[in-house]
Amino acid sequence: MFTGIIEALGQVEAITGEGSNKTFVVSSSISSELKIDQSVSHNGVCLTVESVADGVHTVTAIAETLEKTSLGTWTAGTIVNLERCLPLHGRLDGHLVQGHVDTTGTCLSVTPREGSWEFEIGFPGQFAALVIEKGSISLNGISLTVFNVGIDRFTVAIIPYTYEHTNMHNLKAGDTVNIEFDMVGKYIQRSLSLK
Repeated sequence: MFTGIIEALGQVEAITGEGSNKTFVVSSSISSELKIDQSVSHNGVCLTVESVADGVHTVTAIAETLEKTSLGTWTAGTIVNLERCLPLHGRLDGHLVQGHVDTTGTCLSVTPREGSWEFEIGFPGQFAALVIEKGSISLNGISLTVFNVGIDRFTVAIIPYTYEHTNMHNLKAGDTVNIEFDMVGKYIQRSLSLK
């Protein structure tokens, strides 16, 4: 379980393939602190650390993950948001994020707002019931609040700290983002659908 509060930026150093899987070598300021078998959110995708050495760690994504997230588009040099799991004694500063991406969306526009930035994100309309005004959402693993909610789009505002310390400063119109909808909303929707 994660909070959506990004700890560090990582850089994809190399990618190898075996069968339908892809293994990513990622360098970051926290890589040396990671442990094998530890779950780490990479742009909102929960992946298991397989090895750690000299400031890098490796993770592997299976075909299902590559198809449902933006990981299949990563190349050497891609900058990713990293977050380790929430310890039981930790604070929940964002919202509950599982690291299980529901879908991808597209950045439609980036608008500077004199010290902050607004990002309009398009997403598949079939998920419209899971996005509510002033509700929580995870974009590339970042816990954010949505507004200007439409059937297939919403807006998030990014403060300078988040802009500088996550990969949001690299996001431009046309880019793909990983979206995880609020877990509570998903449970409510599922419950209502069974009645």
